[in-house]
Amino acid sequence: MEEVAKKDQNSFIERLAQRLGISANASTIYGEPVERDGVTVIPAAKAMYGFGGGSGSKAGEEGIGGGGGVAIKPVGYIEIKDGNTKFRSIPDPERVIKIIGVSGVMAFILLRTVNKLVNKRKH
Repeated sequence: MEEVAKKDQNSFIERLAQRLGISANASTIYGEPVERDGVTVIPAAKAMYGFGGGSGSKAGEEGIGGGGGVAIKPVGYIEIKDGNTKFRSIPDPERVIKIIGVSGVMAFILLRTVNKLVNKRKH
């Protein structure tokens, strides 16, 4: 019975991985090229996917389960113009917010440290 559960679990995970892999392929990462006025633009994205599964038994009952997901996030575009190719990134607003937050914390710590040093020298 345990061998059957493991076989079912493995085939379930394989099917899940296959479905997620299909949705996170090259055509998802690089969009359809768009051409206008001699400039071609190819959108580019980052795809992340993960999945997991498991099985268990309790009081003579057995079960298997799992899940997964795909996240696709635009990161920039490839610009082709006059025979030259450039990658142009798209700024990530979350990254900017994180940088501002970390900078604020670092400024606070620096000011506190400077204040303590100044107060020590006065005494």
